[in-house]
Amino acid sequence: MSSRPDTGWVGRRLHFVGVGGAGMSGLALVCHELGAAVTGSDRADSTYMERLREAGVAVTVGHGRENLQDGSEVVLSTAIAADNPELAAAEEHGARVIRRGALLAELCAEKRLVAVAGTHGKTTTAAMAAWALREAGADPAFFVGGEVLGLGPDGATVNAGWGDGEWVVAEADESDASFLELRPEVAVVTNLEMDHHSRWGSVAELRRAFVEFAAGARAVVLPAGEGLEELAPEGSEVVTFDHRSPGPAELELAVPGRHNVLNARAALAGISAALGGEQPRAAASLASFSGVRRRLELRGARRGARIYDDYGHHPTEVRAALTALRDAGPRRLIAAFQPHLYSRTKAFAEQFGAALSVADEVAVLDIYPAREAPVGELEGVSGLDVARAASDHMDGGPVLWTPTMEAARVALEPRLGPDVALVTIGAGDIFRLAESLVDREGG
Repeated sequence: MSSRPDTGWVGRRLHFVGVGGAGMSGLALVCHELGAAVTGSDRADSTYMERLREAGVAVTVGHGRENLQDGSEVVLSTAIAADNPELAAAEEHGARVIRRGALLAELCAEKRLVAVAGTHGKTTTAAMAAWALREAGADPAFFVGGEVLGLGPDGATVNAGWGDGEWVVAEADESDASFLELRPEVAVVTNLEMDHHSRWGSVAELRRAFVEFAAGARAVVLPAGEGLEELAPEGSEVVTFDHRSPGPAELELAVPGRHNVLNARAALAGISAALGGEQPRAAASLASFSGVRRRLELRGARRGARIYDDYGHHPTEVRAALTALRDAGPRRLIAAFQPHLYSRTKAFAEQFGAALSVADEVAVLDIYPAREAPVGELEGVSGLDVARAASDHMDGGPVLWTPTMEAARVALEPRLGPDVALVTIGAGDIFRLAESLVDREGG
C-alpha cells in the first residue's frame, strides 16, 4: 500500500537557505518529489547541489534577497546567520520561516518513524536500517545525514528518498536539539557521549534530552551494558544490541571495523522492533551495503599507498576509524587530522591526541571553525593543542604540525608508498587533502 500523501505538498513553495548540506538537500529533494515547488541557495557548490540540479530543483550559489520568490515559505539550516539577506527578506515580507528540524518532523509524521539518534554512528546506522528495510520489502522513506552509496534508484548515491512503504527512517540530530521535534514509534540510540559543548552544558542535560526524545516511543533500541535503560519510557519495548546480536552470530559486512558491526546490530534491532521480530533477509542484505561517503571511504591510491577519508570529529570516532584501519594490517598507518570547532578542540585536545596515537605517524591541521570564532573563552585555542597532545602519546612516533592544507600535502606526499594506509579525518574540508594526494592516473 502506498503511503505517498495526496495533499498538502502540491502547491507549496519552499525556499531552502543553506540547501547544499546533507540534511537540507535531502529535505529539498523529497519535498520536490512530493510535488512542492522547491528552490534553494547556499554559499558554495557541492555534490548535494549537483544532485538537486539533476532532479530539476533550481538552486543558486550565493545568498541574495533576489533568490526569495514571492509566496515561498523559507526553510533554514542551523548554519544560517541572523544577518542572512534571504532571511531578512523573508522577515520583511512576513514569509513563514521553518527550521530544518521542524520540516523533517512534518515529513516524518506522514509515516511510521524509526528515528536513529546517538553521538556516534547514527548516519551509518540510519543508512543501514534504510538499506535493510528496503531489502526486506518494506520500501521505506529515509533521511540520512550523508551520501549513501547505492541506496537510490538504479544504485545511485543518495541521502534521502520517499518510498511507498509505511515506514520512514530518519537520522535524529542532537547537535541543535532538533531531534526533540520528532515523534518516533521506534527510537534507536546508538550511544551517548558529550560532543556539542556549545549546545549542551553537561552529560546530565544531554541524557535528559534523550529521555525526552524517546518519551513517546513504542520501542526503544539501546546498546547493551551501557547504563542507558533510563532512556526508555515505562511500558515501552526495550531491544538491546551488542557485537553478537541481534542477527546471526557471524554478520557479514562489506564495511570495515568493529564500530560498524555495532552500527549494523543497532540497525537490525531497530528493524526487528519495527517489523515484529528478526528479519533474516535484512541481516543478509548488509553484506552488500557499501557504506556512506566520508565514513572510512577509500578515495584511491598513490605510489602503492591506500588513501582513505573519514568524517570522524570526536575522539571516540577517531579511535574507531584508526583501529579499523590498523586491523587491516598496513605496514604503516598515517593519520591526517583536522579538528572541527574551537569548543570541541578545547574540550577534547588531550583525548584527540590519545586517539591519534593508534597511528604510526600523525599530521595535525589547524581548526576548521565552521560557525565559531576564537573569541572569549575560545581565544588561543588551536590545532597545535592537539598536535602537542598527540606528541605526548606517540611514544616517539612523528607528529607533524601542518596548519594548512598545502603544508599537509607537501609533508605527507613523500611518506606514501607500498603497504601504507593514510586517512584524512575531520568534519571540515580535509577531504580535499585526500583528493589532492590521490593519483588520478590510478596509483
